[in-house]
Amino acid sequence: METNVAIDSLAALGHAKRLAIFRLLVVAGHKGRMAGDIGDALGIPGATLSFHLKELLQAGLVTAEPQGRFVCYRAAFDAMSGLIAYLTDNCCADDPQGGCAPLKRETR
Repeated sequence: METNVAIDSLAALGHAKRLAIFRLLVVAGHKGRMAGDIGDALGIPGATLSFHLKELLQAGLVTAEPQGRFVCYRAAFDAMSGLIAYLTDNCCADDPQGGCAPLKRETR
């Protein structure tokens, strides 16, 4: 992952509502959630929800699949794993005891 992509992802998640949306979609798994369901679950009005979903889409953290008149949103698990891998890539590299070894997983 490039640094600028990581910055965009972290900036998108740096807002309480967007973080809540993303976490809700992570919980939903690959089936995702319809936009209206997301708004209802989090108490976010439609126009505000659209703005936040657009930000998450632009950062590549969620995907959108039109289903008739509605849109199903899903967490982009590959992007999430890539961001975690980027953040932990050199974790404890200067620590001979390697205290954070459990954080390192093969996600690349």
